[in-house]
Amino acid sequence: MSSHVLSDANVMLGRSMRHVTRSMDTIITVTITPIAMMLLFVYVLGGAINAGTDDYVDYLTPGILLISIASGIAYTAYRLYGDLQSGIFERFHSMPIARSSVLWGHVLTSLVSNMISVAIIVLVALLMGFRTSAGVGAWLAVAGILLLFTLALSWLAVIAGLAASSPDGASAFSYPLIFLPFISSAFVPTETMPAPVEWFAQNQPVTSIVNSIRSLFAEQPVGDDIWVALAWLVGILIVAYVFAMVVYRKKIA
Repeated sequence: MSSHVLSDANVMLGRSMRHVTRSMDTIITVTITPIAMMLLFVYVLGGAINAGTDDYVDYLTPGILLISIASGIAYTAYRLYGDLQSGIFERFHSMPIARSSVLWGHVLTSLVSNMISVAIIVLVALLMGFRTSAGVGAWLAVAGILLLFTLALSWLAVIAGLAASSPDGASAFSYPLIFLPFISSAFVPTETMPAPVEWFAQNQPVTSIVNSIRSLFAEQPVGDDIWVALAWLVGILIVAYVFAMVVYRKKIA
């Protein structure tokens, strides 16, 4: 982004964050479901799941973080749809600001609010016994992966918010994204799945992302997983950004 767009996007970020802080129930809602799932899987189902580790919460946490983000980006689409319906976009376009900054404001808000949710879930995981020997570098790498994951999904949310014809339609796109970690290595090793399901799980983006985060937390070699994960995330980000801008231009034309 140019300095002009960055400055305007910062103003839009401040506006959106004021809405979020006035309605903290969005962040609370986003964190409650993943935390409830973590409690269920660790304390109820964890004893029956053989994940090859004594501390199932360590195995589970990376997947729960991704589910939290996938849940949170639904609100990005919902807020964007609400702005479109309220007519505020027309008011912004009459001002001397970069038009793309309106979208960037929503995307940056998604990054900030989802990182707050991630921090809360990490704290709960620590209370539940999650432990990691990861150093500062590994933590920064995990944070980078989660930020890139959030950024890619946020631009998908922008497309949904711009193209939706109802509030429910704006947020419904996130449901398959929330479900995707269940068919991955997030909850159980993929080799325990039937062959067709295992093939899908091995070749969809969540598995490589989860495996990379899990290896970083355990201070183990990440192997090819990190490169596959980054390729998926960068590819999704580029495609989603281009399509979002095309839809946006048609919307405001």
